[in-house]
Amino acid sequence: MVAMKIYVDPERCRGHAQCEDVLPEVFRMNDAHRALVDVINDSPPEDLRKKVELAVRLCPEAAIHVEG
Repeated sequence: MVAMKIYVDPERCRGHAQCEDVLPEVFRMNDAHRALVDVINDSPPEDLRKKVELAVRLCPEAAIHVEG
């Protein structure tokens, strides 16, 4: 199985923080620029896949992309 790789499009992200609410192990709001989220773990373990998929669905700007 191919490992997940998470990307956030900084042009689309508006800092709604839905992803951080669901998965703080992966996403964190940027302290310097609150309208952006930082991916603090871009290759999380497979057991977090369902939460990653939920974060993708909840993002109002469709800014989160997952490969693998």
